[in-house]
Amino acid sequence: MNPLSGVFGEAWGLYKANWLHFFSIAVVVFLVVAAASILLIALLGWVGAILSGLVSLVATFWVQGALIEAVSDVRDGRADLSVSETYSRVRPKLGTIVVAGLLLGIAIGVGLVLFIVPGVVLMTIWIAVIPAIVLENRGIGESFGRSWELVKGRFWYVLLVIVLTILLWFGISLVISLVLAALPNWLAGLIQQIVGNTIVIPFVVTVWTLAYYRLRAREETATTAPEPEPAA
Repeated sequence: MNPLSGVFGEAWGLYKANWLHFFSIAVVVFLVVAAASILLIALLGWVGAILSGLVSLVATFWVQGALIEAVSDVRDGRADLSVSETYSRVRPKLGTIVVAGLLLGIAIGVGLVLFIVPGVVLMTIWIAVIPAIVLENRGIGESFGRSWELVKGRFWYVLLVIVLTILLWFGISLVISLVLAALPNWLAGLIQQIVGNTIVIPFVVTVWTLAYYRLRAREETATTAPEPEPAA
């Protein structure tokens, strides 16, 4: 039986019910990062651009961790944590998230550049790395092993979720590009980035976090299932 069957429908229902909360979590950081980036580049030139990239990278990982925490929080039907409380929960794990995220990005990036399939495979087996850090307090190396432990035996189901998520992301990006085609490139790119960061990323994180919970539930069910009685 596919443990991830219907995960997109469940994610959409959760996203619709809490879209404003998810949007608030994402936009509060990305707007600050955008303002800081403009200021750094204006004051420091290319040095500011490098610093801006680093700030943006850390902020993106922090937002991802916060969204995972938020999805976990609202699964019972209500948001018990405010935006600031959500970020406070994730702050002690930020260093671990950033390092693990960088390792993920490098490995998956190399896989995608060399050949697309290895990159997608790595995305699949490591889909639960960041959730394992945020929700299980795992270390860096531990989180990679934990992700494979959850995906093992359900690889093809998880791969399908990854592929559908990527196609959805590309599809939305294409539609936005067509809608904004008449605008100057810099403005169209800015709007597309804002939409992606504050609207699309929360849905993607919702899908992947719910996939993590389903994989974990499948593991727990298998662990607690009673052993069959020996034949007479």
